[in-house]
Amino acid sequence: MKRLKQIIKDIKAAQEDGTAVESDLLWQLICYSPKMPVRLLQQNLLDEATRFSLKVYDAEFSAKELRFNAFKWGSGKHKVLLTHGWGSKAIDFSELITALRILPDAEIVAFDAPGNGSSEGDLSNLGLYVQAVEAIIRNGFIPEIVIGHSLGAMANTLAIYEIGILPSLLISLTPLIRLKENFQFSMDSVGVKKSDQDDFFERFEQLFKGQASTYNLVDLYQMKADVKHWIAFDSQDLISPYAYIAEFLLKNPSVASTCYEGVGHDKIFKATPVISDLLWLIKVSIQTESRFKSTIL
Repeated sequence: MKRLKQIIKDIKAAQEDGTAVESDLLWQLICYSPKMPVRLLQQNLLDEATRFSLKVYDAEFSAKELRFNAFKWGSGKHKVLLTHGWGSKAIDFSELITALRILPDAEIVAFDAPGNGSSEGDLSNLGLYVQAVEAIIRNGFIPEIVIGHSLGAMANTLAIYEIGILPSLLISLTPLIRLKENFQFSMDSVGVKKSDQDDFFERFEQLFKGQASTYNLVDLYQMKADVKHWIAFDSQDLISPYAYIAEFLLKNPSVASTCYEGVGHDKIFKATPVISDLLWLIKVSIQTESRFKSTIL
């Protein structure tokens, strides 16, 4: 967090001096994920997990393989994958993981995305999140339930479509819908002038070989209507504004949603009503799937 504060301080100082913000500073503002310490109760939960690590290739920033760490609780047949959001880590789902462990015959996997938490990497991006989800699935963990928060929810929808799996239930908690607008919000919040933002997006297009505006879930979402997808959101959320959520839901009427007023973007996955509803949906999904399998057998 100290590093992020210094990045913001340096950007504001440049704005006050009337000089252009250095490109490197804007890349750090957008792509550096602050690291928060693990609390004692979280560490206790981590100590109970089986740990493993996998690798992804970072083509844009370091041009090398990055090792990311994953954690598993349980060994049941009902497999649940958790993908955290930006500036977060696997164990930030501690309340949700604790609740999920009550489910009978469950196996839960969460991971620190590259550049986040305990995993390798200085800067991170959506592509690294997507690669990490795909790596876990290719490693043999085929999730029945897929849960993601914010950028992690966006990554989940892209990864499971690209890799071709069909989960029984997809849960997205305040998913990011428009990545470019999220970048603009971050830069606007620290006073970056438009000319510097335009320069950043030009460099983004060169590095990622495409415009930031193409990372728009309204256009990229390709999940079949028979995939049960539930979105939880807060209509007052500034990080993932309701206008973008509404646009997505209008185009995808098969996706169910629930509004939880006042829970906030960063705390929605800790809110008791959200966890309660999420568990109910999972139990229904598991029971329905079990009845279907017993019928066809």
